Amino acid sequence: MMYRGSCHCGQIAFEAEGEIGTVLSCNCSLCQRKGALLWFVPRAQLRLLTPAEAMSTYTFNQHVIQHHFCPRCGIHPFGEAPGPDGQAMAAVNVRCLEGIEPEALPVQHYNGRER
Repeated sequence: MMYRGSCHCGQIAFEAEGEIGTVLSCNCSLCQRKGALLWFVPRAQLRLLTPAEAMSTYTFNQHVIQHHFCPRCGIHPFGEAPGPDGQAMAAVNVRCLEGIEPEALPVQHYNGRER
């Protein structure tokens, strides 16, 4: 299935393809503050509909994950990093997807605080 998503103001818009199963809630210092629910897809299954230059990026700790956010409205629609197998992955914030009820999705809690 194809999903459309964006930040609040629309400066960052994208499509992501796949089936949403369980989403991840991480309690690391950043994810806990932004409240994202993450759905992981291969990066090739996420297509930007707006220029990459419209995004700002934040990294911290080991600087592996690129946390993308909108410099205008501040929303974090997705991040990028290599997966455990080295494949490029996108962590899509399902709260930024159109037509999704995040409360209806099963949530896996991840202890990122102690990693």
